[in-house]
Amino acid sequence: MAGSANKYRHLSRDSAHRQALLRNLVTSLFKHESITTTWPKAKEAQRLAEKLITLGKKNTETSRRTALSTFYTPHDILPKLFGPLRERYAQRPGGYTRVLRVEPKKDDQAPSAILELVDGPKDMRFHLTARTVARQRAQGLDTLGEITTMNVRKVTQFRKDGVEELESAIKRLELQDGKMQPAASKAEEVVETKRR
Repeated sequence: MAGSANKYRHLSRDSAHRQALLRNLVTSLFKHESITTTWPKAKEAQRLAEKLITLGKKNTETSRRTALSTFYTPHDILPKLFGPLRERYAQRPGGYTRVLRVEPKKDDQAPSAILELVDGPKDMRFHLTARTVARQRAQGLDTLGEITTMNVRKVTQFRKDGVEELESAIKRLELQDGKMQPAASKAEEVVETKRR
């Protein structure tokens, strides 16, 4: 049909192959909570993952049957979807996944991305925000920048005990940095003694 816009990416595959690819990506996403793939595949898998989490929040028999037909290993994934993930995203109105562009991983220089579940143990924005705040505190800066303040609000807004978790992550990073500095100074001492 002339002039019609695509409603989804075809990913250079026929319908059955594309559905199998997306089911596999979403199954891996729910199993590992973070996957690396090409950017177009990540964006399409994100659409399906958001729909499945919405089904998990509904928690009806129909939604269970729909999710059962989507996953390749449903008996491993369904208890997680209708259990911990449902509780994690109960107060969040949407935006359960995040796609982050990364440097191309393959030799063909295809645009790569990381698809991850937000507010989980592998949430990259949470860890980067904690590292930024820890670095600024180590430098003696009292106030956070505008972008850092916005990221702190984003990572703590829907996370259960978000502020406490962020503070504990910052403390862990400060302790690691404190332990790393004496080791670095010992290495510098060894280099100095070898020079003499």
